[in-house]
Amino acid sequence: MLDFGRFKVLTFDCYGTLIDWETGIFSALRPILAAHGKPITDSALLEMYSTLEAAGEQGEFHPYREVLQAVVRGFGERLGFTPTAAEIRSLPESLATWRPFPDTVPALLQLKRRYQLAVISNVDDDLFAATAPQLKVSFNHVITAGQARCYKPCLEIFKMALTRIGVPADLVLHVGQSVYHDVIPAKSLGISTVWVNRPSPRPGAGAAKSASSNPDLEVTDLTALTKN
Repeated sequence: MLDFGRFKVLTFDCYGTLIDWETGIFSALRPILAAHGKPITDSALLEMYSTLEAAGEQGEFHPYREVLQAVVRGFGERLGFTPTAAEIRSLPESLATWRPFPDTVPALLQLKRRYQLAVISNVDDDLFAATAPQLKVSFNHVITAGQARCYKPCLEIFKMALTRIGVPADLVLHVGQSVYHDVIPAKSLGISTVWVNRPSPRPGAGAAKSASSNPDLEVTDLTALTKN
C-alpha cells in the first residue's frame, strides 16, 4: 500500500491520463480513413498509432506537432493511401479540442488542496497551452518534451522535472496511463508510480506502446487517488 501522506508533489502525464486522447485520436483519424475507404477496428487503429508515434519520437528530436503529422503519413503508408496536406495537419490541430475525462477536473481540484501538482508531457509547449485551461487548476510545474528535447520514456524529461520541482524523488508520485512512457522510466529514478489503467478497446495499453512493469498502485481513474 502507498503511504500518500509522504508525498509532497504529484506529477501527471497529460494525454491519456488527464485528457481523453483515444476519443481525440479517433475523432481526427476516423474521417481520414473513411475518406480513403480504409476500415480498421478501434483496437488495430490504436495499436498502429502507438507504433507510429513511438517511431516518430525516436532519433533526432522533432516537435510533437511534427510527430503527429508523421503518424498520419504513416497510416497512409501502411494502409495504402496518400493523405492530403490538410489531413496531415488535422491530427495535431485537433489536439486543442481533446477533452478531459469526466473524473479529471474534480480529482485535480481536490488533490490540489493537499499537494503540489505538475505535468510531465510528451508535447510541445504551445499544444499544452491550448489544453491547460480545460484542466481548471494552476499547475506548480509544467515540463514538456519540447523543453527537455526528448520524449518519454527518455529519462532526461523526468530528471528535468525533479530538478524543477526541487524535492527528492521519494517525495514525488508520478501518475500515468502508459506503462511504457511513464511507469517504467519513473520507477527507474526511484519515483513511486500510479498506473491509470483506463478502459480501452486495446486493454492495458490504449494508444501507447505495450509494456509491462509493476506500478506501486493501479487504478482505473483519478477518483481513486482522492480517497487516499
